[in-house]
Amino acid sequence: MKRSCAFFLARPGLLRPRRTHCARHRRAIASTVPVVSGVSVTMPAALARAAIPLEHNALAPAGIQAEHIVRLWHLTLVVCGIVFAAVLVGVLFALLRRRTAQRPQPPDLSGNVKPERRTQRAVIGVSVLSVVLLVGLVVADVLTDRALSKLPVADALHIQLTGWQWWWQARYPADHGRPAFATANELHVPVGRPVVVALGAGDVIHSFWVPSLHGKKDLLPGITSTIEFRADRAGVYDGPCAEFCGAEHALMALRVVAEPADRYAAWAAAQTATAAAPADAVAAHGMQVFESSACASCHTVRGTHAVGLLGPDLTHLMTRQTLAAGALANNAANLSRWIRDPNSVKPGTTMPAVRLSTPDLQALVVWLTTLK
Repeated sequence: MKRSCAFFLARPGLLRPRRTHCARHRRAIASTVPVVSGVSVTMPAALARAAIPLEHNALAPAGIQAEHIVRLWHLTLVVCGIVFAAVLVGVLFALLRRRTAQRPQPPDLSGNVKPERRTQRAVIGVSVLSVVLLVGLVVADVLTDRALSKLPVADALHIQLTGWQWWWQARYPADHGRPAFATANELHVPVGRPVVVALGAGDVIHSFWVPSLHGKKDLLPGITSTIEFRADRAGVYDGPCAEFCGAEHALMALRVVAEPADRYAAWAAAQTATAAAPADAVAAHGMQVFESSACASCHTVRGTHAVGLLGPDLTHLMTRQTLAAGALANNAANLSRWIRDPNSVKPGTTMPAVRLSTPDLQALVVWLTTLK
């Protein structure tokens, strides 16, 4: 029988704080330098805010949904802790009161003739208490599920999130006169406004889990489901794929950036703009390299001839904090590394290596770093 999401999320194994997904991920992030072939890149404001530590802790809720779940967890922990302690006390009492015989004695069968009333009452009492506690936890679980389903979603922000091996595609439909746009591997949401995320998968099963904001929800191929949450505290919240989806499952990170309404509005407005025209001859050459290579077959950059749909929309690439769904920090050196040999960063990735001469690669990276 299918259990409720609150039931699974209130279990200890799913509540361990996680900061990174694997040692290889940590090394990749730590070893980055924002300079390539003498080209220095200024980190935009969105990346400057990335210095805030990622939060990935179900016991530190940043939204009302996560608070419901953590309250259920605390109740379960207290009840189970008391029961466990009572069992230990009972076992210890039995060990201390045990009789020790100096010589072999026949078994005591007097209980078969004269029932041990006190023992019977103790067993019945403990059994009834166990049933009451278990029923109480079930009731608490049901009430938590009801609370999770009652989040007011009037004037909610709607986002369409699709999981692919191994990255996240986010589409923001038109909202209050703002045109629709697409981004990847990051969700930006306004603090205090409910968010409804429509979940889908393009290949295999993935799982959305941002524990500081809500519980888990699977993304299933061919089926659209939804999850609602509200971020009540500004921050950057980590959301790795929580369902094994292939070789690079551990390098499929999603970040949810919760920010004040004015900052979110400014970010969303900037995302709807087309890519800026190249500022110099080097950047113009880089754009030509992009449009004439395999890059344009897979990626879209609005304002150019690149209209590929297989990979992430790169129109505002440099406003994102990471590359390759969290595998690398987003800077020029890592862009060059990712384009030249993506399999060295993310073995099994569907992105092919792009064979370019050194001048073409440098010009391409210069142009890509202008996509802000």
